[in-house]
Amino acid sequence: MLNVTEIAREIVAREGGYVNDPADPGGATNYGVTIHTMRRLGLDLTGDGRVTAADVRRLTRDQAVEIFLRDYFHAPGIDRLPDCLQAPVFDMQVNAGANAVKILQRLLTRLGWPLPDDGVIGPKTIRAADLAAAAIDDLADDYGSARRDYYYALATARPASRKYVLTRARGKGGWIARAEAFMARARHLTLAQHRARCAGW
Repeated sequence: MLNVTEIAREIVAREGGYVNDPADPGGATNYGVTIHTMRRLGLDLTGDGRVTAADVRRLTRDQAVEIFLRDYFHAPGIDRLPDCLQAPVFDMQVNAGANAVKILQRLLTRLGWPLPDDGVIGPKTIRAADLAAAAIDDLADDYGSARRDYYYALATARPASRKYVLTRARGKGGWIARAEAFMARARHLTLAQHRARCAGW
């Protein structure tokens, strides 16, 4: 199993370098770190008193890894979840913020451990996750499926996001591939199943 730093480095590699896609509400992003995150953290890397796209461009891989570990893994308490959930929830936290934990809380509620979906990892969420992990061998796959469903629903509601779910050739977009990277192969959707989920777009 990869340690958390290795997972963070994989996330940075998967996120890639600088982008500023008008369709992405995250705005200017480098190695997965958005300009909004850098403004929240006060990362003025150019020293001009403002956090702009120029600061985002200057961010290094090592700085991104440090941000992910501190602010997306330890700060929200993902390190307190069962081992099987830490990597997928961490990756989703980087991608979608507190929605990562809300998805987990809704999943745990459906599985029989009722929780409010407030996006906060507190004692009740940790207890429910521990109980579920002890009872369900493929809990991480269940989380991956719930995460994948979240992406399909988001793209259905927000047409600008569909390019992250469905490629021009109607294959699996980056979001779906990312969710399935943390799932057993047997739980991946076939291409036909994927296209059926995107029918009508």
